[in-house]
Amino acid sequence: MPDLSQNISVRILKAAADGGYGVPGVVCYNLEAIIACRRAAESKNSPCQILLFPWAQDYAYDNLVNLAADVCRSASVPMSLHLDHAQSEQAIKRAAHTGKFDSIMVDMSHYEKEENLSRTTELVNFCHKLGIATEAEPGRINGGEAGVQDTGDLEGILTTPEEALQFIATGIDFLAPAIGNVHGPYHGVENIKLDFPRLQRIREVAKDKVQIVMHGTNEFTADIFKECVKAGMTRLNVNQVVLLNYEKYAAEKAGRTPATEFMEEGTRLIQERIEWMMDAVGSTGRAGDVKI
Repeated sequence: MPDLSQNISVRILKAAADGGYGVPGVVCYNLEAIIACRRAAESKNSPCQILLFPWAQDYAYDNLVNLAADVCRSASVPMSLHLDHAQSEQAIKRAAHTGKFDSIMVDMSHYEKEENLSRTTELVNFCHKLGIATEAEPGRINGGEAGVQDTGDLEGILTTPEEALQFIATGIDFLAPAIGNVHGPYHGVENIKLDFPRLQRIREVAKDKVQIVMHGTNEFTADIFKECVKAGMTRLNVNQVVLLNYEKYAAEKAGRTPATEFMEEGTRLIQERIEWMMDAVGSTGRAGDVKI
């Protein structure tokens, strides 16, 4: 079995845990977002993870994956490529066989717990044999977003410390607990209600076993990000938070601006928001913490 302590995703998140800061995990759908990640990371001297959904391979074969992997490998600061919310054995094995992903989220949360655990164990072992770090979601985070299957009528289930231990026993490297976070919109900051006492109990049982990561950050403010990091989150996944200014610009300028100018400005707008987030989670200036 490969030594996963040398895996770049593992090293990035361990350094964050040891240093008491968070690392952005940026969901990317296009060239602009991928390039913005590298520019922001190098500008802020920050580690960063690029997150792709299985949609990326469905849409663009391995081409978008290859681009993202090349950006991570060629950056002057620590960056890694993570497959987020891989919700089928086929998607996980397809991605793993590219040799491009440093970590994969084995998301079997749409199954009942026992089947979730069984499938997760099998797929974690498969990934580990290839040197790929893994993540899983105990409980169930409600909602959906572009590229992620909506839980639909399935009830969101908050993670308990006991469940956290059951999932840690599958061999995962990263744990994504459900503590009141949701995929997609909260429809107002006032509706963001995170159970930090629950997270503290999970953190106590997970200590020195896995790193804890945060999903469902749409509409988070800088203060909420800081609170999550203080509570022990090492990677904080972002989607709409870093895309909102780009999306507004696209709505106003698409088809009315030369393509090169549109791409350059779009990249700048995403980079600007990623840099804002790096300041919020404390990763700015911490690239040197990750031992290469």
